[in-house]
Amino acid sequence: MTTRFYRRLALFAAAGLLCAAPLVHAAWPDKPITLVVPFPPGGPTDMVARVLAQTVGEQLGQPVVVDNRPGANGNIGNALVAKAAPDGYTVLYNTSSVALSPALYKKLSYDVRRDLAPVALTAVVPLGLVVHPALPVRTVAELVDYGRKNPGQLTYGSAGNGNVTHLAAFQVLQHFGIEASHAPYKGSAQADVDLVAGQIQLMTDTINSIAPFIRDGRLRLLAVSAAQRLPNFPQAPTLSESGMASFEAGAWQGVMVPARTPQAVIDRINQAFLHALKDPAVLEKLRVQGTEPLGSSPAEYGAYIDKELARWASVVKSTGVSLD
Repeated sequence: MTTRFYRRLALFAAAGLLCAAPLVHAAWPDKPITLVVPFPPGGPTDMVARVLAQTVGEQLGQPVVVDNRPGANGNIGNALVAKAAPDGYTVLYNTSSVALSPALYKKLSYDVRRDLAPVALTAVVPLGLVVHPALPVRTVAELVDYGRKNPGQLTYGSAGNGNVTHLAAFQVLQHFGIEASHAPYKGSAQADVDLVAGQIQLMTDTINSIAPFIRDGRLRLLAVSAAQRLPNFPQAPTLSESGMASFEAGAWQGVMVPARTPQAVIDRINQAFLHALKDPAVLEKLRVQGTEPLGSSPAEYGAYIDKELARWASVVKSTGVSLD
């Protein structure tokens, strides 16, 4: 055997390794994928995640199983995925809580930009300011008048301390100078039940969560947090129209995986979600919920999270809310 032969053999071996590298992930996925939703079943995040999960599973050729891990404003589920194996089989369906929590908590067991990798921005759900029908108000102006005449007698609910539903309501009340007690819940579903029952009087909640109660008259919609009126509820003014100039807020959602997940796997998950977000059947289900589909590359989602981290740090500082 000549030296030249061994050199050629080494070159072929190296080429073989290069060719084989993508094949390490070509077999992925070969088992079901867990989609961790860090909020309770039946809530607004869960509703969208389950719509997407089936179509994403069809695209990837494996079932995508939704695993609800609620608690601590989404941080229990977020931390679980941050600490999971970076193999693409544990995926986080996250919300804007990943951008809110760093400003609200002095100590978190994970770092969103160090321990989680962005995959795709999927959707945004506007918020609606709703009241129990027994409350004698039909507009934001009437709510402001009632709240000022009855200081401390109103109670507002939220999906949890520091949740966007909490901070948005806090901003509304603070802007108009209304005193009200805060009742945090472990997700929107139970808060909605208590609001319908009259245990609390008002709430800013995602429109997909409260839409059924608005339609059947069990809740009264005063305004929405979107930049423009919603097609599903055109009679409801925006909060900007109602005295909060340029105010806009929504519960955005996305997909993340543990840091160090192979880029080839991240790209496949991204493409599966983007395909689902263009599927006519999926789009119709989201439209009925009042959810706006989005879509992005992993890099675009990472840049978006960075902007939201800065934005909510400023909001939290101005409100003085702290959870530690």
